[in-house]
Amino acid sequence: MERTTVAVVGGGPAGMVLGLLLARAGVGVAVLEKHGDFLRDFRGDTVHASTLTLLDELGLGPSFADVPHQLMEKVQVVTDGGVATMADLSRLPGPHKHIAMVPQWDFLDLLADAAKREESFTLLMDAEVVGLVKSGTRVTGVRYRTPDGERTLGADLVVAADGRGSAVRREAGLAVREFGAPMDVWWFRVPRHADEPSNGLGRFSRGVGLAMIPRGDYYQCAFLIRKGTDRQLRAEGVEAFRRRVADLAPWIADRLATIESLDDVKLLDVKLDRLPRWHGDGVLCIGDAAHAMSPIGGVGINLAVQDAVAAARVLAAPARRGELTPAVLARVQRRRWFPTVVTQAFQRRIQDSFLRPTLEGERSGTAEMPRPIALLQRFPALQAVPAYLVAIGLLPEHAPHFARRAPRRITRG
Repeated sequence: MERTTVAVVGGGPAGMVLGLLLARAGVGVAVLEKHGDFLRDFRGDTVHASTLTLLDELGLGPSFADVPHQLMEKVQVVTDGGVATMADLSRLPGPHKHIAMVPQWDFLDLLADAAKREESFTLLMDAEVVGLVKSGTRVTGVRYRTPDGERTLGADLVVAADGRGSAVRREAGLAVREFGAPMDVWWFRVPRHADEPSNGLGRFSRGVGLAMIPRGDYYQCAFLIRKGTDRQLRAEGVEAFRRRVADLAPWIADRLATIESLDDVKLLDVKLDRLPRWHGDGVLCIGDAAHAMSPIGGVGINLAVQDAVAAARVLAAPARRGELTPAVLARVQRRRWFPTVVTQAFQRRIQDSFLRPTLEGERSGTAEMPRPIALLQRFPALQAVPAYLVAIGLLPEHAPHFARRAPRRITRG
């Protein structure tokens, strides 16, 4: 049996950040990613202001600056009365007054290249975890499938960072509390003209909603549909889809022909849930495996990264001593419980008071500017509040001292 101290399942932002930080603490860590590369489309491509600060603290700021990306400084909605600003990130404290939009695979490749410089780090690609190894009730490792067959990796701790459909969470038998969601999301992209807004845009009408994220020469678009209507809407065909989008955002009607079929439109099954207990004996969940977030505010990646930083700070010393007890794992959940619960409560409030009645056709979306949005326009300084909640968060985590490095450009693989 191969062996490591910490086995991290899932090579997304949370898994890669945790792997890098633990390796810099001298802890043996292996990250298992089921795919052969990080190239997946329509993943969260936002790197928030707090994560940019974290990269600076890790000495990775210059390397990140070399990765092609765009900066978003405002979040706006289009109402019948014009464009209204919801969040003005230029009012944020600190050096990063923006959110960086970067393909997630580039961000993950950067983290992987940095982590590979540490002797105690191992990245296993094409390694799909298919089960847990147990000794009695304690988790002692994972079984994973590779192109060459099945293998076993022993570990003092298994960390589930494998997303909202976590196989580790399921195998560990950890109960999930589900809050429900009124919508699913269709992801697609359309060309963007150089003279068009470079900020995130939202548009809502009776029964539908659209968010548009500028990504250089294209918009990454999220078309909101009522929960469970994917099959019904796909049966209506691509022309009906184009009409719906054009009615909502007529300024992009001229380029919707680039959506050749509904195969170009990908479904995100939206979930909002949380584990009452994030850990068991020998296993810990972080990120979406512990708390699946709604796309509202695009904060899921930020919370997942902050979970990883908090986990690294709590776990590093006990891992070196061989003392990764359930009491230690519980400290991670206690640290991250407040920002998780409050953020999800905020998302549920928006779902219930705005998105649900809008998507069910009970209200007309932004035909009349909602009172909170009107208040933000009247007092622009208030736009700093949603900007802070989205781009930094309620409890931002900073790099522990053992992981900090002087700024430098690393050699990219």
